[in-house]
Amino acid sequence: MKRWQFNHLAAGVALSGFTRSRVAANRIVVAGGGIIGASIAYHLAKRGAEVTLVEKVRPASGTTANSFAWINSTFSKQPRGYYNLNLLGIAGWRRLDLATQGELQIQWGGSVEWYAAGETATAFRKDVKRHQGWGYAARLIDEAELRRLLPKVSPGPVAVASFSEQEGAVDPVHAVEVILKHARQSGATVEFPCEITGLDVANGRVRAVKTTKGALEADAVVLACGNDTPRLAKMVGVEVPLKDSPGVLAHTAPQKPLLDRLALAPGAHIKQKPDGRIVTGLDFGGAPIKDASRETGQRLLDHAARFLPQLKDAQLQNVTLGWRVMPKDEFPIVGFADRCPNLYVAVMHSGVTLAPLVGQLAATEVLDGVQVDLLQPYRLSRFG
Repeated sequence: MKRWQFNHLAAGVALSGFTRSRVAANRIVVAGGGIIGASIAYHLAKRGAEVTLVEKVRPASGTTANSFAWINSTFSKQPRGYYNLNLLGIAGWRRLDLATQGELQIQWGGSVEWYAAGETATAFRKDVKRHQGWGYAARLIDEAELRRLLPKVSPGPVAVASFSEQEGAVDPVHAVEVILKHARQSGATVEFPCEITGLDVANGRVRAVKTTKGALEADAVVLACGNDTPRLAKMVGVEVPLKDSPGVLAHTAPQKPLLDRLALAPGAHIKQKPDGRIVTGLDFGGAPIKDASRETGQRLLDHAARFLPQLKDAQLQNVTLGWRVMPKDEFPIVGFADRCPNLYVAVMHSGVTLAPLVGQLAATEVLDGVQVDLLQPYRLSRFG
């Protein structure tokens, strides 16, 4: 072997060993077993970090369980930077789908959205054109194509319609189960039910996380526990400003195949899960109401049946009230807290769309000390 080949190989072995040692020394506690916490734990563990995920109840039992779970960078995603972030979020699901060899069961049928004549239709047409200008795989379609894409749907009056072909949907609870399975395979520990009772701080940094199962020493702590994040952040004097954002969804018993893509009808967003269950709400995040009674669920289901007549006899299985994780200005909060430099916060709306991307980028920032440009507009420090 030539000297330069030996030196190159030796240097590579030395660097490889150093990297494994450096990463393995990072003891990271991730608070929260929803879609964001699971993704961050998976990406950290895949990099070789020593990760413990702590969940108060059970994985995917909070906001994640009650999410419509629409993967998109659709027309409400503005301004351009936020659109780009969500567009990369879609790509992140493609990457994660490959990494898990299809276990996530993502439904990549796209979405069809339509409106009757009026101001909403006029504005929607402009929205589609704007997103097309940004490079989104969306286009205006006529009623004939709408019916071809959604053959079981009775759309009613159609003044404008679009097909966004790169979008998808996922069962969020199943997705968390799959992601955490792969996180465990990479060495992560998942503890639940396990509630955080305190944070041990020394010299302005978190040294350990106190839980109902004992203390966990930590080089870094990731708060990804949704609406519980502000309570835990206050333990170290960090304010995380969220606001209430309730949403009600109706879920049916399993139905025969009716939809292979999302149907975004006027006032009724509808999807069918892989197990055949139909999920519907007034918009993609659920209705802005707090009444999760069966009466409310039946009204949602009856409204959806206007567009999907087969639902007229569908059995309402359950009604869920979810609280979206909504920062005060409705944009994500991601990054280390200035007041506590080893406390990493990750809370956001569009959590399902952004989860794989945020998991990847958070792992980069935590393990490599890099500030990712994409995340700069979404730092906690913007709130002052």
